[in-house]
Amino acid sequence: MVDQREIDVPSSPSLRFGAELRRSRRARGWSQSKLGARMGYSNGLVSYVERGKKAVTHNFAVKSDEVFGTGGLFQELWRQLAHSSFLEGFDEFVEAEARCVRLRAYEMDVVLGIFMTPEYLGALERANVQRGRITREQADDRVARNAQRQQILHRDPSAAVHAVLDESCLRRPIGGTKVMDAQLAHLEGLTDLPNVTLQIAPFELAEARPFAHPIVLLNMPNNVTLGYSETQARGYVERSRTTLAAWECDYDRLQVESLSTAASLTMIRTVRRDLR
Repeated sequence: MVDQREIDVPSSPSLRFGAELRRSRRARGWSQSKLGARMGYSNGLVSYVERGKKAVTHNFAVKSDEVFGTGGLFQELWRQLAHSSFLEGFDEFVEAEARCVRLRAYEMDVVLGIFMTPEYLGALERANVQRGRITREQADDRVARNAQRQQILHRDPSAAVHAVLDESCLRRPIGGTKVMDAQLAHLEGLTDLPNVTLQIAPFELAEARPFAHPIVLLNMPNNVTLGYSETQARGYVERSRTTLAAWECDYDRLQVESLSTAASLTMIRTVRRDLR
């Protein structure tokens, strides 16, 4: 019986690498333990890589090419993986984000990406490296690309940016006191930009909070509206008019029920003072 996974090779670069590793191993009749021994790795690591559950290093790709005699195939797959450091669907969103004329976003747990300082995002990505989800090179790539995204705040003509941050974004001390203090100070500074409106959704909203996931609404130059959201596994660009109409209705309600811009700035300063 043909393994369906050998037919439907996933679009995810990490799963593509794992699928090719599994195909090559099975073609030679090797177990994961035997392949691991030939490569100098544990069978557990081989299993994780085949399932896309572990970040692939360049050395692992080199060893794969040596063992299978594939002439650089696995190193090329690794390069594709190294340059695809974001969730599936995120690159499409970033391309649209760079061209939008208006951006509305709701973020929970962590600060909105285009508002993050490099140190704040760096702390988040180091945690991903420690968990084995991405490589150090991918973490550095994410931080660098996020800095490029932030040009949306300062370009000419500028995009109108309205963001609602859940109160948890302010109170979760990402990176420790020093990093978080600088991040809160950065949020204060962003409120001075004429094209940026920032509100805080307080804990008191409780179950009245309309969104269970972060969302972004983009108004494009051609009057088309796009949405973006993501799960732990992937991101996706939303184009359904029905879905987007519901998101816009919920966002309007969230905007009304959140703190005013003045009260939001006061909360940011209060949290920052308490942090110190």
